[in-house]
Amino acid sequence: MSTPLRTILTGIFLFLQIYLSAQEKAEYYLKSSIPDSLSKDADAVCRLNEMELDIQSPSKVFIRERNIYTILNENAEKLSTHYTGYNKLMSIVSSNGELYNMAGKELKHFKKGDMSDYSNENEAFVSDERLKVSGFNYNFYPYSVEYEDVIEVSDAYHIPEWSPPRTGKMSVQVSRYILTAPVDYKIRLKLINTDVKPVITQKKDKITYVWEIRNLPVVPQEEFAVSSERYDPSMLVGSSEFEMGGYKGDISTWEGYGRFYYSLYKDRDILPEDLKKQVHLLTDQIQDPYKKIAVLYDYLQKNTHYVLISFGIGGLQPYDATYVAKNKYGDCKALSNFMVALLKEAGIRGYPVAIWGGEEVREFVPDFPSHQSNHIICAVPVNKDTVWLECTSQSLPPGYLSKFTANRYGLLINETGGKLVHTPAYLIKDNTSVRKISAMLDPDGNLQLKSETSYRALKYDRVQEILHNYSKDEQLTYLKKAFNLPTYSVNSYDYKEDNSSRIPVINETLNISVVNYASVSGKRIFLNPDILSRSAVKFAEEKERKLDFEFKSEYTELDSIEITIPGGYTTESRPQDVKLETKYGKYQMHCTMQGDKIFYYRRLDRYSGRFPAASYGEIKEFYNTIFEADRSQIVLIKKQNG
Repeated sequence: MSTPLRTILTGIFLFLQIYLSAQEKAEYYLKSSIPDSLSKDADAVCRLNEMELDIQSPSKVFIRERNIYTILNENAEKLSTHYTGYNKLMSIVSSNGELYNMAGKELKHFKKGDMSDYSNENEAFVSDERLKVSGFNYNFYPYSVEYEDVIEVSDAYHIPEWSPPRTGKMSVQVSRYILTAPVDYKIRLKLINTDVKPVITQKKDKITYVWEIRNLPVVPQEEFAVSSERYDPSMLVGSSEFEMGGYKGDISTWEGYGRFYYSLYKDRDILPEDLKKQVHLLTDQIQDPYKKIAVLYDYLQKNTHYVLISFGIGGLQPYDATYVAKNKYGDCKALSNFMVALLKEAGIRGYPVAIWGGEEVREFVPDFPSHQSNHIICAVPVNKDTVWLECTSQSLPPGYLSKFTANRYGLLINETGGKLVHTPAYLIKDNTSVRKISAMLDPDGNLQLKSETSYRALKYDRVQEILHNYSKDEQLTYLKKAFNLPTYSVNSYDYKEDNSSRIPVINETLNISVVNYASVSGKRIFLNPDILSRSAVKFAEEKERKLDFEFKSEYTELDSIEITIPGGYTTESRPQDVKLETKYGKYQMHCTMQGDKIFYYRRLDRYSGRFPAASYGEIKEFYNTIFEADRSQIVLIKKQNG
């Protein structure tokens, strides 16, 4: 073949490559190329979500992430801003973004040098986390944005999982995960809610895996739906051997993971001499280990406070006990380590436990050792019992964890390695609110009432937060908005805590005046006897339920109400008794009148559990019956004279 012909053919080939690449790229920006199934109910469509990892060694990984979003309306406007995080272990090699109009024409772009740089401390007192931020101010919908970051990570510990970003009202057109590693490097993988197979290629001493999922529609927004972790496809990715900040680890087993964690804590539990003496003064005369633990936990709560610290070796290594003793503060890992040090000086073994903290319990995968925690608490074994301590709280009683860390797995860390443990679950018999109301109704429909309520366990949590974290003025403001009542005034209130048992109790007393509580019409008064505990859950008619139900907490509500009515009135009609017994819970309501008093009794037992979408009719009937029963009325009629 002649040189000119070869040159011409090469030019044509390169032109076709560029043309086809441009055509393929343009498809990601045109709204017309979005399938109807993906635009239905969507505020945005993720056209491409691509994560590419190149593991070069246990201490060096490159991550390239590319995302293209078509923003359909203002509800997805937050996608027009791009954030890229970095710290001492993660550096940004490159970061860029482009803005495209609905015709696929590029309008604006930015590169790493154009981005603003901020500290990402948020609530952190000490942090090496930083953010690069940029975005586009454009509101001609629809439009598309593309972001691409390349990050160098100095360890193989932080390997991101694969999780297509189907959040809120966003569908996903293409999600791809690409993993390249040395052939002899052990990678651990666990697919969840999918059986997609990778395409595998090998080149010399490197092996590459490519997983791809297409066309994930918007998830319906349904009440009490199961967590997305129960149905969204994802993949956990874990290394085995890694090196981070000079510390080597192997997290292919929980025991090995615990040994790595322990190496970060080793020799950081040494107390200053004056504090050692203080510990002995506090505990040497106490024989009961539970009382010793309570005394030292009380010392921790009164002498330290929580601050968020995200600094150093992946934010995993605590400040030592001497630092906390001197400065009187620490984050969850530092305070838990300090608590372990106090206990150790008193001759009691305590252990840090890595756990997921948050009111929403994440799905934990016990058969896949990996980083599945964001919080540290303390566990203190006593004989065959365990005392759990939330060391970031200055008010929770010893042994009680609250909904923040209850009923979930954690990794207990000790010198021989880690082992999985499970925190206490608070059950229906524990989570109770028992309320007694004495009220008086006047002829104009105004109500004076005294309410006495005992809150236990998970029912205690919200009241405990208000009691300890709100000022008196804030408490009163909260109470003035807490109840579904007409115009009312809180005349007085009082709270008393009882932490004498492992399940804490708060007793609340309220005195409330309600204007026009009952409706007066001629000689009749219309009165709802359920004053403070009406259910707010009501299900609408559902076309077709898609997702299973999940009721995450179980509890009992018990109300006994006595209402004195004005003289000269009697009952014209009263609510019929209701009694429900189902697999979703139980409900009982009973209302009687004796002389000038109405007696009302209500009990709701709400069960936790997962129930199939096909149960919608039964669940709707159960909750809607309660909703209506809680709003049923007594009709009082004035007696005729003579």
